[in-house]
Amino acid sequence: MDNFVAIDFETANNERTSVCSVGVVIVRNGEIVDSFYSLIQPEPNYYNYWCTQIHGITRNDTDQVPVFPQVWKQIEPLIEGLPLVAHNKSFDESCLKAVFRTYQMDYPDYEFYCTYQAALCAFPDAPSHQLHTISELCGHKLNKHHHALADAEACAWIARNIL
Repeated sequence: MDNFVAIDFETANNERTSVCSVGVVIVRNGEIVDSFYSLIQPEPNYYNYWCTQIHGITRNDTDQVPVFPQVWKQIEPLIEGLPLVAHNKSFDESCLKAVFRTYQMDYPDYEFYCTYQAALCAFPDAPSHQLHTISELCGHKLNKHHHALADAEACAWIARNIL
């Protein structure tokens, strides 16, 4: 796959609608050509302890930032016509569908691919199939795990190598 968008969401709590950051990496002709990152005011707007422990984002970080529809208006033209790729697509795709429903936006049935599932086949003997492990096997050191843009970039590296 030479043309795609790697995407990653972080959430504020256990609700899939609570996306609080998004990272997007655009790949064309096998090369990373653009990226986008934004904090998002989550819905519902509260943070649980465990999510904050994972990504470090708090309500103070997102109280004055845009809500999802405003952020998506910036992303939409960047990704038009491209399939989406995520490491563990079931999470990221469910977040995307949930926020589209919450804000009563028409979901365009994005084509989604999963680098986690592909990694299970490509690296059956890997010590784990977590994002940081597989990205390193693909030649990319993930330094800021659970930062949405860093995770999307690692996903793009994996996808370029095994999809």
